[in-house]
Amino acid sequence: MATPLNLSRLVLRRITSTSSRTTKIPTTSSLLLRPFSTSPKIQTPKKPIADITPRNQPPPRPSDPATAPTQPPTTDLDSLDILSNTPIPSTSVDICHSDGFTLNSGITISSGAGALLISGEAFEWRPNQYLNKKGQFEIPEEAFGVLSVVWPRPDLLILGLGTEIRPIGPKTREIISKLGIRIEVCDTRNAASQYNLLATERGVDNVAAALIPLGWKGSPV
Repeated sequence: MATPLNLSRLVLRRITSTSSRTTKIPTTSSLLLRPFSTSPKIQTPKKPIADITPRNQPPPRPSDPATAPTQPPTTDLDSLDILSNTPIPSTSVDICHSDGFTLNSGITISSGAGALLISGEAFEWRPNQYLNKKGQFEIPEEAFGVLSVVWPRPDLLILGLGTEIRPIGPKTREIISKLGIRIEVCDTRNAASQYNLLATERGVDNVAAALIPLGWKGSPV
């Protein structure tokens, strides 16, 4: 690698040519020999030396060891949370009870009722909760009547089915699919956590939740 030229130490010298004339002179001791004058020097303007100082130099290290940091800089984990300044929806679930829920707004749903969270509103949800002969979660179409009238409709419905994850029956899946809504099935605790995160990140208009209390065991048809 070539060493950069340091122009600050470069000595610029201008070489001028001289012209002389030679003539025959008599060989006499009384004659004085005088040199002819050189041609006049031509003054050329000096060009400014370009600034080649490196940019973005790192700060100088402290010369005194006592001033050097003894520990690496700490990382503020709160600054890495992109949702730290986003308000938590009032319908987010704080506590899942065996017979109901406590929401962030302070509302408590109890007496075995479920929670239907849609468009920033909370509803007590008491559908006829049944399991079909195959053990699939199957409820009548009227249980999702609110989803058919709300606008804009959420694009995702999170179902929390108690302490277990159960498959959705074909009739219930068809009802929700006709509304143009995707379904995600979890146990109730994970469904509540998933709703809290997505409702904060994407907004309550895009995510809905239908949660069954943890104490529900299911009633066969």
